[in-house]
Amino acid sequence: MMDLTRPAFVAGLLAFASMVLAPVAAPAQSGPLRLEVTEGVIEPVPYAIPDFVAEDAGGQEYAARVARVVANNLTGTGLLREVPREAHVGRITSFDSPVQFSDWRAINAQALITGAVRSDGQQLSVKFRLFDVVSGQQMGDGLQLDGSVQNWRRMAHRVSDAIYTRLTGEGGYFDSRVVFVAEAGPRENRRKQLAIMDQDGENVQFLTDGAALVLAPRFSPRGERILYTSYETGQPRVVLMDLASRSRQMLADQPGTMTFAPRFAPDAQSVIFSLSVGGSTNLYSLNLGSGERRQLTDTGAIDTAPSFSPDGGRVVFESDRSGTSQLYVMPAGGGQAERISFGEGRYSTPVWSPRGDLIAFTKSHAGRFHIGVMRTDGSNERLLTSSYLDEGPSWAPNGRVIMFMREQAGGDPQLFSVDISGRNLRRIPSPGPASDPAWSPLLP
Repeated sequence: MMDLTRPAFVAGLLAFASMVLAPVAAPAQSGPLRLEVTEGVIEPVPYAIPDFVAEDAGGQEYAARVARVVANNLTGTGLLREVPREAHVGRITSFDSPVQFSDWRAINAQALITGAVRSDGQQLSVKFRLFDVVSGQQMGDGLQLDGSVQNWRRMAHRVSDAIYTRLTGEGGYFDSRVVFVAEAGPRENRRKQLAIMDQDGENVQFLTDGAALVLAPRFSPRGERILYTSYETGQPRVVLMDLASRSRQMLADQPGTMTFAPRFAPDAQSVIFSLSVGGSTNLYSLNLGSGERRQLTDTGAIDTAPSFSPDGGRVVFESDRSGTSQLYVMPAGGGQAERISFGEGRYSTPVWSPRGDLIAFTKSHAGRFHIGVMRTDGSNERLLTSSYLDEGPSWAPNGRVIMFMREQAGGDPQLFSVDISGRNLRRIPSPGPASDPAWSPLLP
């Protein structure tokens, strides 16, 4: 038994969960909130979050809305379970009044989130507190965020991130976005255009008009630009887009070639991509400042889907040089590549975790597709999902959750997410059929 209020413990707890051990909440008791690790089943920690208090007339429009976004974010992790508001015995009518913890213990809440909102019509101020109900203590200092009323959802995501970090000791991932391929129309004439939305499926915006096929969008390390593959010239070409201005630049245009599967280097100074010419597909890097292009692999195989390690020192990619699609790791500047996948089936679309400890991938075997993870040397392979078609993993900014595309037999592609423990499989809302998700870093 260890104290949940200590971030180091909860970080260790989540590490256990990633190995398919799991936390189960202990019964309410006197003293600090505690969890114990038992069997491979997670009992989410119950928490209560009353509507935030409106401290002025302007805050009335946002008080309940901010609290609902926070609750949806936290419950969506699978680690926490909201006690329904109709079950609340206590009421929070003033942010500064003492909390009657007995009211919240009575409904078996182990954590309590209170908040207040104030607005002058242009600016919004949100503050919150997090309490350990079992011990009757506040967890950390209160926090106040100020911003434009137009950004009220972002402020709710930032509150969610702060609470998540206090409860788990890990970085949050709610104040982030997802770029993806939005699909529409009949299968035989499917229109595909780039779109971007908040990680919870809200605030959808379209980035391209659907006139040309687009694939595989990828964020820059700071999230202000994206790379993607476009067929607007009739052949696949890598395109760089600035998200603020929507200005576009075609990269690595060379007659008689095809370029695709791009990804930024961690320093954002260069990109890596596949270039196909004369029946051979190899990896190349391109310096965005100088325009210098460098060939990184030179085989008769198809080398594609590269992804950098967070420190920029290595690249993982897929290649069929061994006869079937497998995963390889090589130095970022090219050189000897080491195969790291040796299980049955084919491996593709590898993506290095932001933490640097794992590589996510797509695996196909025996007529099923899986999203899996392995250590960077190929050891400890674990399959997290299984379906008719799962592919294209993308990591949350904190390396805890993976988003991917799932398509059922005869159905449309949809976006899903799963925890690295293999738990908490969830469909992510989108405006219609969707594929090729890419998760942004946390927003600045």
